[in-house]
Amino acid sequence: MAFIKAVKGVLPKFGKGCFFADNATITGDVVMGDNCSVWFSAVVRGDVHYIRIGNNVNIQDNATVHCTYQKAPVEIGNNVSIAHNAVVHGCTIRDNVLIGMGAIIMDGVVIESNSIVAAGAVVSKGTVIESGSVYAGIPAKKIKSVDVELVEGEINRIANSYNMYASWYDG
Repeated sequence: MAFIKAVKGVLPKFGKGCFFADNATITGDVVMGDNCSVWFSAVVRGDVHYIRIGNNVNIQDNATVHCTYQKAPVEIGNNVSIAHNAVVHGCTIRDNVLIGMGAIIMDGVVIESNSIVAAGAVVSKGTVIESGSVYAGIPAKKIKSVDVELVEGEINRIANSYNMYASWYDG
């Protein structure tokens, strides 16, 4: 069973149809929508500020979602995939976004809808990623626009696949 713990009397809240891997950690002021998943060794730590997560969000193995004390909460929209080993810290991620493996998203970043942050990218503090963009590199810069093929073939495919993967696990 996942490690779910109250912090200062506040227990995480979840919608319907969520899957949490046995060693996922979710603590404190976290509110998560329906059909979300938090995978093996992932951490969603709402101890120093709040974390709000929409529907159909997957937080994959070893990813970390955290905030900055009294300064930077995390807000994640709907249909978002946060890939393996990513760090999402004190930022806002809108709907239909893919955060690639090992990407780092810093405080004050806003990632608008229908965007992709490539694997290994570092999105510097305060960056605004405009809707429909692919950002890559260190520091992350726009490398191209998202087309219909990327939305369907990557953003939606991955988000929907994680609901299927979660259904394979018992209990």
